[in-house]
Amino acid sequence: MRKVLAGLAALVVAAGCAPVQSGPAASDTDEKSGQLRVWLFDEVNRSAKEKVIQEAVAEFQGGHAGVSVDVQYIQVQSRAERFKAAFSDPASAPDVAEFGNTDLAGYVAAGGFADITADVAAWDEGKDLVPAVLDTAEVNGKVHGIPWYVGVRALYYRTDVFTELGVQPPSTLDEIAPLARRIRAARPELLGISVGGKYVYGALPFVWANGGDIATNNGDKFAAAIDSPQAKAGIAKYTELLRDDICPPAQCAGNGGDASVENFRAGKAAMTIGGDFNRKSVDASAAAGKYGVVPLPGKDPGSVAPAFSGGNLLGVLSGTKRKTLATEFTRLLAGKQYQRKMYDAMGNLPTFADVQRAVADADPFLKPFTTTLESGTRFVPVTPSWAKIDAQAVLPTMLQEIVSGGKDVDTATRTAADAMNAAFSS
Repeated sequence: MRKVLAGLAALVVAAGCAPVQSGPAASDTDEKSGQLRVWLFDEVNRSAKEKVIQEAVAEFQGGHAGVSVDVQYIQVQSRAERFKAAFSDPASAPDVAEFGNTDLAGYVAAGGFADITADVAAWDEGKDLVPAVLDTAEVNGKVHGIPWYVGVRALYYRTDVFTELGVQPPSTLDEIAPLARRIRAARPELLGISVGGKYVYGALPFVWANGGDIATNNGDKFAAAIDSPQAKAGIAKYTELLRDDICPPAQCAGNGGDASVENFRAGKAAMTIGGDFNRKSVDASAAAGKYGVVPLPGKDPGSVAPAFSGGNLLGVLSGTKRKTLATEFTRLLAGKQYQRKMYDAMGNLPTFADVQRAVADADPFLKPFTTTLESGTRFVPVTPSWAKIDAQAVLPTMLQEIVSGGKDVDTATRTAADAMNAAFSS
């Protein structure tokens, strides 16, 4: 397994939650019959997901006499409380669960999810998992879940507006602001690019592309790096987009990713940074049939800015009394066959290299996103402290302070670094 990346969460990417302080001990039993309990996240369009899950359950039960699978759908917003209770009381816990990859470190620290490194290594399909995506399932070199799907972002743009103005998509990050400014000057009813003061996963590629990072680590000790010269250069480049002549702070400062994409969907923006998971909603919007997607460019022409590797995992609870059954069901549902079915049903980007290639060959829309994945992605610091930093909204606050003019880049990043270091050391 590749060493987990220490660099830097829609959704579907789950937000961090407070780490649980204690977890269940591993069970000494391994029952081969009875009821297998599974928790999956609820969805707005759950019927499509549920149909695939029911098919997997039927297949599993058909191959395991005396076994039933009970699937419960839980709300993402209440997952912290649900998992905290489950880790504290194995009797009420599921055997298998879906969870966001940014929550992993906290859950592992709580003893909530089993180490399945050997199971993945022995799994024939496991060798085809994209290494950078598998990294998001690792803590201290041990695998605690199978990546079920991955989400990355790229640059959406209005093809009709670009054709009208005779412009091309930007080839570097430095070209975005001048291009967006030109578009807004020509079409003042449009945002040059729709971004937001709370859109952390839209801002981070600017940091990484400029050679910066969120944090560094030495062994298990993390230190903030958001105030490094390289990181500050990326933050300055991103916050330049939140100006009156591109994306006015009065309109954009409070926006996160969803609101930023919504402006594009509503026909109010010429560009935005959106995910592969936004496609279906954009296709059902005012921008339908009038947009294209390219990888978010990097600092140099021809390069791609590193994207945050979001997504969800399927894992086995540490306290399960049915470890073998739980592992087998996890591998079935997270395997190639059902990842392809989930892509067809939900648009979830698979985590296997060969399945990604197959869906991209069949659907050119995916090419910018698979190219982004192939170019290298980044992740949040793999430490339970990240949950505290996320809960305190350290990075969104930093961005908004700069955008509002309350602090300059140097002061805001230094304040953020201080808050991060306090969390890392607590």
